[in-house]
Amino acid sequence: MRQLQAHSQTQPSSAAARWSWSQTLEHCAQSIEYSLQGYPQLYSPLFQQTAGAAAFAVFRARGYMQHDINEPIPSAAPLPAPAQDPASALQRLEAAAQAFLQHSGPLRPHFAYGALERRDYEQAHAMHLAEHAKAFTSA
Repeated sequence: MRQLQAHSQTQPSSAAARWSWSQTLEHCAQSIEYSLQGYPQLYSPLFQQTAGAAAFAVFRARGYMQHDINEPIPSAAPLPAPAQDPASALQRLEAAAQAFLQHSGPLRPHFAYGALERRDYEQAHAMHLAEHAKAFTSA
């Protein structure tokens, strides 16, 4: 999180990302929150058990994720306006991560990967955040 805090203070920009840095942090927070609350829309069980499971297995084996960083979570709440202060978006992400760490109940199925064990969800969230952060450079 320290790297994200430092990144947030430099107002990074990205040629690859459609969203602002604050919107990207909000998107990553949404993903963590939905793993606790349930995603608003799930892909079919057939997709989750085939393509979704295969994709996550590849990501896990490689140790990094590769996905469309401009694609919102299906049926997710709209992201705030791009001008939002990155500090408040980072606070939301930190709160979501803390809630995830403290959560002792069952985790909700991922919209694409289906049911994941806690350690797999931890890795999925870390890889997701890392891929989005990688798209940004200090302006």
